[in-house]
Amino acid sequence: MTIPTTIEDFWFAFVATVATDPSNRFYEAFHFDDNAANADELAELVIAGRKRATTGLVWAFESADRPVPKPGDLSVVTLFSGRPVCIIETREVEIVSFSEVDADFAAIEGEGDGSLCYWRRVHTQYFGRECARLGREFSASIPVVCEKFDVIHRVTTQPIKQHRSI
Repeated sequence: MTIPTTIEDFWFAFVATVATDPSNRFYEAFHFDDNAANADELAELVIAGRKRATTGLVWAFESADRPVPKPGDLSVVTLFSGRPVCIIETREVEIVSFSEVDADFAAIEGEGDGSLCYWRRVHTQYFGRECARLGREFSASIPVVCEKFDVIHRVTTQPIKQHRSI
């Protein structure tokens, strides 16, 4: 994939810190969720080390004609505005039904109180919006991509947010 011009400076600053150019492993630049408040809060959880996983809707990948991420892929996490905050490396990927996501994965995803109950509530809302956008029906059997990742590079100069606390 091509490195988007909006993140080139950030990406090439990262490339300068490693022995070999990893650009052939670039997967995407993205923000979490579909709104600014959640996207920025989730990016902050990644930077803090609390969020080490994410879940995507298989149908969204298919609709965008994009492959599911695979171990070794590198992605730039941005704020909703597009400002890059870190680079993550995909470690594990598993496709399961929504109902098969377990408490261990919900805890690694690190959102809210880390419980499966919280995970199901917010992801039912999010995947409900995604399904509606794609003309699909949400159910407990929808296929989701469970991705675990590590932060391998981060912004060190600017805070993500100024005076707001989680």
